[in-house]
Amino acid sequence: MFRRGRARVAELSRRVHPELEGMAYSMLGYIEQAGRVRVTDVGLHFAVGKATVSRQIRALEELGLVAREADPLDRRAAFVSLTEDGRRRYLTARDVRMRRVREVLGGWSQEDVVRFAELLHRFNDVIGEPSAE
Repeated sequence: MFRRGRARVAELSRRVHPELEGMAYSMLGYIEQAGRVRVTDVGLHFAVGKATVSRQIRALEELGLVAREADPLDRRAAFVSLTEDGRRRYLTARDVRMRRVREVLGGWSQEDVVRFAELLHRFNDVIGEPSAE
């Protein structure tokens, strides 16, 4: 499941831009939902360090997918948002992904879809918790 998920994200990343990394695709999704978000909040959301998020955001900027602007209240901080091209490319890739999900689940009963969603939420809740190991 995880291997297929990584492969799917890599494929979607290439749909957005041939040079886009998988992690950066996920960041685009978060930024698209947030609208305009601090770079530090992107790092917190993905639980990655400042260097990693800075590298990914810089790559997204270089590809013309996001725009960075200084926080007028704190010049040390920056906000990012999708460019028009970034939004268009991300939404196009997302629509392809969602169309595929609808195709796969189209033959399932409503009851099966609801149960699958419940189990997926449960799985995500559990996997999101820190391990006791």
